[in-house]
Amino acid sequence: MRRRLIIVVLAGLVLLSVPWLWTTGAAWGHLHDGADAPAADVVIVLGTQVGADRRTPEARLAGRLRTAAALVTDGRARAILVSGDAGGDSGDETAAMTGYLTGELGVDPARVVADPYGLDTYDSCRRARDVYGVRSALIVTQSYHLSRAVTVCRQLDLDADGVRADCTGCGAKLLAGKAVRDYFASGKAAWDVLRDRPAAVSSPASTALTDAIGG
Repeated sequence: MRRRLIIVVLAGLVLLSVPWLWTTGAAWGHLHDGADAPAADVVIVLGTQVGADRRTPEARLAGRLRTAAALVTDGRARAILVSGDAGGDSGDETAAMTGYLTGELGVDPARVVADPYGLDTYDSCRRARDVYGVRSALIVTQSYHLSRAVTVCRQLDLDADGVRADCTGCGAKLLAGKAVRDYFASGKAAWDVLRDRPAAVSSPASTALTDAIGG
């Protein structure tokens, strides 16, 4: 009986790990540091928590934005699409991201486009393709999230490469917790891709990003 129970538990763990193995394997060869990132027209910055004042980015989000700004400054990208939840629990993610890029980091406002309905990673990738016409991009987020983000975007026919964002101040406890969260989130990502889930919010096509790239 004990042996059977162990076998069942191990089989369950293997099945549970399949989506995580998929996201990790599919992103192999497409993850970079800023210094070795390929060139692309667009950098997509994925949103996360806003600071306690509800107006400025929390440390991890600020790290993503610094990484994206450096890619533009270095000439590796021409425009930035900030994608997040304008009605997030901690505040308006895209407003905080845009303000930090154009204010603190000095990025030309004409080079920044905000998608306020990037409610999760899947929606950010899908809307980048369907609403903003993105076909290839650099995806910027922290390392614990990057494989899943790149895999989802690539499964949605975006030629996506990931760039590891600055994670200054990220302690071991936070990184471990985020890694566990991402392990389980991989299952939802796989299910969303398999059923070709529409984005939660539908919007008409926009030329804003095309204009930013050509400006």
